[in-house]
Amino acid sequence: MSDTSTLTTPTHPGGVPEGKEVLLRADHIVAGYIPGVHILDGCSIEVGKGELVGIIGPNGAGKSTLLKALFGLVKIHSGTVTLGGEDITGMKANSLVARGVGFVPQTNNVFPSLSVEENMRMGVYLRPKVFDERWSFIGDLFPVLHERRNQRAGAMSGGERQMVAMARALMMNPSVLLLDEPSAGLSPVRQDETFLRTRMINKAGVSVVMVEQNARRCLQICDRGYVLDQGKDAYTGTGRELQSDPKVISLYLGSLAEDTK
Repeated sequence: MSDTSTLTTPTHPGGVPEGKEVLLRADHIVAGYIPGVHILDGCSIEVGKGELVGIIGPNGAGKSTLLKALFGLVKIHSGTVTLGGEDITGMKANSLVARGVGFVPQTNNVFPSLSVEENMRMGVYLRPKVFDERWSFIGDLFPVLHERRNQRAGAMSGGERQMVAMARALMMNPSVLLLDEPSAGLSPVRQDETFLRTRMINKAGVSVVMVEQNARRCLQICDRGYVLDQGKDAYTGTGRELQSDPKVISLYLGSLAEDTK
């Protein structure tokens, strides 16, 4: 664990920049898988409308747990989560999808026995009538998926399956997309493609919260970032600020770079 007591006050305020609308807010979240064992211990983040926010930190910091708590997959013991001002704390995943939250887990994120198109239809199970419209949108972002619409997802490469997972989450036209380590296990070329697609999704108007093992690359594309440590938001700033801050480099980026080798 890193010694967060040496961190100074962030040079950039921890919340959404002034003048930008807050879309998603987690306020002092305490959460975990086992009663009495807190993986998140007072974690707070904000995501503005149209922002791409990166979440980095050492192994065991609670990064993936944070996304799962936001998506109703991990019990929140205290604290609140709001979406567009509505309290969504503890809501089930299907209710969150209906409200505009998409989630792409790190593993088991496609239906391997189904075709690409069938995976997309699963993405709109709550609103099947919007399939044609959303499938057309997906074709603009991921043209290869239209070309391979009949291919079984389980027969695709890791990078292609990641595209399927991201595209399926987009089928319900979410306002915010939660990505859990989208580049994990991919080749450098496929990682670059994944980061490019993530930025394209964001530019299309979707707010993105991305947990990422490749900390430096994450900070290069995100608008703002949070460093999590010991279940708390230990440090925050713009991507550029975090990349250049000596304490963040010393305490986090060095060890995180080693993790990705």
